Amino acid sequence: MMKVVLVGCGAMSKQWLDAARQIDGLAIVGLVDLDAERAKARALEYNLTDAVVGTSLDAVLDQTRPDMVFDVVVPAARREVALSAFAHNCHLLTEKPLADSPENARAIVEAARSAGRLHAVVQNRRYVANVRRIRRFLDSGAIGRATSIHADFFVAPHFGGFREEMAHVLLLDMAIHTFDAARYMADGEPAGVFCQEWEPAGSWYRQGSSASAVFDLGGGKVFTYAGSWCADGFRTSWEGSWRIVAERGSLLWDGHDALKAEVVVPGRDGIFDKTQPIEVPPLDPTDRIGGHLGIIRDLIHAIDTGTEPETRGADNIKSLAMVFGAIESAETGRRVAIAREEP
Repeated sequence: MMKVVLVGCGAMSKQWLDAARQIDGLAIVGLVDLDAERAKARALEYNLTDAVVGTSLDAVLDQTRPDMVFDVVVPAARREVALSAFAHNCHLLTEKPLADSPENARAIVEAARSAGRLHAVVQNRRYVANVRRIRRFLDSGAIGRATSIHADFFVAPHFGGFREEMAHVLLLDMAIHTFDAARYMADGEPAGVFCQEWEPAGSWYRQGSSASAVFDLGGGKVFTYAGSWCADGFRTSWEGSWRIVAERGSLLWDGHDALKAEVVVPGRDGIFDKTQPIEVPPLDPTDRIGGHLGIIRDLIHAIDTGTEPETRGADNIKSLAMVFGAIESAETGRRVAIAREEP
């Protein structure tokens, strides 16, 4: 039996608990929140009658002695939660982003390493079927090596609350999903970025709802990102809209189900090389998908087998570095080098 304490019983915790109750052999033995009534309400909602409920993570960990902690707190509290979990010899799965600063991210990754515990991040866009298909297709070399990766993200949600008041709202709250997917699909190593943020007329956000960034992903690969939280009309998927250009062809993905590719063939039509459609193979049975559920299962498998989970903090910190590099570039108006994070 894998015993788990969940800390942070806000709205996002429902996705975690919905996934957790689908996993045989996993028991939520504790719920922690600064608001005791909110934790009690979540326990009642999910019929966790035997779970210990409290406002102190250390106290609940002392009482329950779990194997793992689910961290669903606000980013500013991540480091404190992580250090507490590792001090109690627990593995840790945390909601994105890994941390609220590069320094705290490195501290958490190092603490996991020192404690000998596994630490993973819910970077759930990797667990989308078409993201897996694209990575496998590009790895096959069917259209050659990827050279240019382009992603558009244009949606206009009226969240209300903290998002509409926070700084760098698009880059800090959402863009890491797209950045991580790009890094994964193109097998890139971020090396630098130039980014600009702006607030369009008509925006209902305080700062940073729109951004454009150009990343050097190493090996001759460039990733461009254009996004907005306040672009009404022609909404993209939450996964974004993608064009990947490779040495011998291109791939298009609308972020939904439309996924297609063309490859260069011999001959020309006037000044253009001829191309023809090429099939993007279906999902492989070994591909891990399923959002929160898939990531939790992946981490449990890693614990059971002594391996590393795919979204381990030591790898995910590279995607977080893309976020903070873009923010620094937007603030300073210059290109920012992204330091290589050692695994």
